[in-house]
Amino acid sequence: MNPATDPNEFKVKDTNPDLGQQRWPTSGRGYGGRGGWMTGGGGERFTSTYDLVEQIFYLYVRVVKAKDLPPTSITGSCDPYVEVKLGNYKGRTRHFEKKANPEWNQVFAFSKDQIQSSVLEVFVKDKETVGRDEYIGRVSIDLNEVPTRVPPDSPLAPLWYRLEDHRHGSGSSKVRGDIMLAVWMGTQADEAFPEAWHSNAAAVHGEGVFSVRSKVYVSPKLWYLRVQVIEAQDVVPNDRTRLPEVFAKAQVGGQVIRTRPSPTPTTNPVWDDDMVFVVAEPFEEQLVVTVEDRIHPSKDDVLGTISLPLEAVERRLDHRPVHSRWFNLEKFGFGVLEADRRKELKFSSRVHLRVCLEGGYHVLDESTMYTSDQRPTARQLWKEPVGVLEVGILGADGLMPMKVKEGGRGFTDAYCVAKYGQKWVRTRTILDSLSPKWNEQYTWEVYDPCTVMTLAVFDNCHLGGGGGGGGGITRDSRIGKVRIRLSTLEANRIYTHSYPLMVLQPNGVKKTGELQLAFQFTTLSLASMVYVYSHPVLPKMHYLQPFTVNQVENLRHQAMGIVAARLGRAEPPLRKEVVEYMLDVDSHMWSMRRSKANFFRVMALVSGIISMGKWSGDVCNWRNPMTSVLVHVLFLILVWYPELILPTIFLYMFLIGLWNYRFRPRHPPHMDPRLSWAEVVHPDELDEEFDTFPTSRPHDIVRMRYDRLRSVAGRIQTVVGDMAIQGERVQSLLVWRDPRATGLFIMFCLCAAVVLYVTPFRVVALVAGLYYLRHPRFRSKLPSVPSNFFKRLPSKADSLL
Repeated sequence: MNPATDPNEFKVKDTNPDLGQQRWPTSGRGYGGRGGWMTGGGGERFTSTYDLVEQIFYLYVRVVKAKDLPPTSITGSCDPYVEVKLGNYKGRTRHFEKKANPEWNQVFAFSKDQIQSSVLEVFVKDKETVGRDEYIGRVSIDLNEVPTRVPPDSPLAPLWYRLEDHRHGSGSSKVRGDIMLAVWMGTQADEAFPEAWHSNAAAVHGEGVFSVRSKVYVSPKLWYLRVQVIEAQDVVPNDRTRLPEVFAKAQVGGQVIRTRPSPTPTTNPVWDDDMVFVVAEPFEEQLVVTVEDRIHPSKDDVLGTISLPLEAVERRLDHRPVHSRWFNLEKFGFGVLEADRRKELKFSSRVHLRVCLEGGYHVLDESTMYTSDQRPTARQLWKEPVGVLEVGILGADGLMPMKVKEGGRGFTDAYCVAKYGQKWVRTRTILDSLSPKWNEQYTWEVYDPCTVMTLAVFDNCHLGGGGGGGGGITRDSRIGKVRIRLSTLEANRIYTHSYPLMVLQPNGVKKTGELQLAFQFTTLSLASMVYVYSHPVLPKMHYLQPFTVNQVENLRHQAMGIVAARLGRAEPPLRKEVVEYMLDVDSHMWSMRRSKANFFRVMALVSGIISMGKWSGDVCNWRNPMTSVLVHVLFLILVWYPELILPTIFLYMFLIGLWNYRFRPRHPPHMDPRLSWAEVVHPDELDEEFDTFPTSRPHDIVRMRYDRLRSVAGRIQTVVGDMAIQGERVQSLLVWRDPRATGLFIMFCLCAAVVLYVTPFRVVALVAGLYYLRHPRFRSKLPSVPSNFFKRLPSKADSLL
């Protein structure tokens, strides 16, 4: 990165878009404008509108069906389809074979800015297998007579139109057949907008047209499957002359976990090993448990197996014990006499298992620093939402060309993906534009404000089933990512900002454009919001029966793979590279750049302590006599009246918090290349970061040492990052980065100052000491309220690349 780069290039910029309709808070919970509150069986819900995006008008044409179409003179049958034409833009429906009364029910949308004609023409044609399609009839509609419909108006009823023949002269004649159409002028808030064919997709044919539409996806419901392999009985080896060295193997899909081998060869081994898998509803795999005999290190002999359908597995919501069961093992051979041999067995081997689906955990599929959902799997344990997040994805500006056409001109087919909780959204793809305008709005329910929403922009490289002019590219290219932590947003305020997009490449960090957003976080209840801040970040089961660090990381990667596979099967698919980029699949990899960034974050915190030491030295050295005199007076007062020490400290923090309110951040945090240490990174360090793992170095010894170094350094990097997060959370107490948390803390400081002022110091010390030394019977396994509050404070981790 060139040091002379404009420092404002990577900053968030204020924008003033012409939004559809601004809403301003009114008394109570309602809002003016088209948005409002609805009350149903599940409580209050906010009705989503399109008032956070620029209002764009479209001409909608709904082709419903046709009747009594005449057969052609050549084939004697009719294979009809409809072609909708407006100026130079044409859209066509699918065709039906040998059907005189077809039903299409397809919608076409033409942007008002692209309308080049005052007449809409709808042609009905017969598809010919050889030669030119035959003309059946046409309907012509004057656009001056098209009505305008803005939701929540009632849907426009379709009308029957008689087909006409305009091929001969200026006159027209009626032909056999009628077509049912609905034509109206509407906005992107219309319910027909997401599934409509758009005029900007006119260059895409076949199945590729579906990949340019907007789409809402839902992540599969993930469960933790806990399998405890306790023991086995009557395990008979194939070689009766030896005792088996037995171990068990559990497999769900591609996930395989083995127990340790039995300590001593025996036919009744005992393991009592606990295994955890990630599974998704609807369950497509079975749990397969296999008992095997270790013949030698390179050969294992299967002694028995059992398959359990996951639908029949018990589900638990808390830490209550689950009953174990004995299962008979089945042994399969390869000979035709195997069935006869099984009949000769007087008994079968058995395995003792305890299996359950854990509904009290939250299955992590995102990086723990950027999680967007913390609810347990079981819906029965969900709380009511505490807020609503509305996001308007306006557009992008100054995108880099990601592909090159034959003439050498660069272009980009951009779309945006947003994820929060279990809901993913994908905007439509804007073809061949470096400044695409989406103007799409989406709504999410918020159950915890201490969560992060992720948005990213990609280049669609799969249009038309090929590389889309990208020279054989088969992966959607990353253009940039934006993260928004909800706790840093002020309630009921509409944010309209342009976020810089950037990607890290082997030659350095590069700005790839800007993403223009409008969003608003609306709180439903202040009491519910305060209640959330006093509770653990994750469900209780994560603290009552916690997983190890290695388990959490392994399970997260399994969950990411399942989510990517399921979303990749949707239509249009949300591809694997998109899902992995959104979920930060490579966040655990070693990087010298990230390690430096975390180190300097820690140094920035330590510098505050160093500054305090220098200030203390200046006071002792009388550099500023007035300050030294005031410190001496304050010291004498506190020594003479020690009961004023704690009230003074809390009152001082209260006043600092009030003073810092004037300088509170007005913009949400964003990706900061300087904080990420990406502006001055050495080329050799970037080469190391983009190196494969394991390394591609030629020498075996260097490879072994290099991989070991990266593995150890990756752990150190994580520890240093966690230390930085804790310090930055302390800093955020009084700087209003989380307005609700800072407000709660300074009010606590004021109350503490008053209480400590009227309470003798000895009483305070006695209560604090007895509470700290209390008996374990009076201690809870759950984190304390101060610990829960502290873990919810924001840090600068959201701004790291």
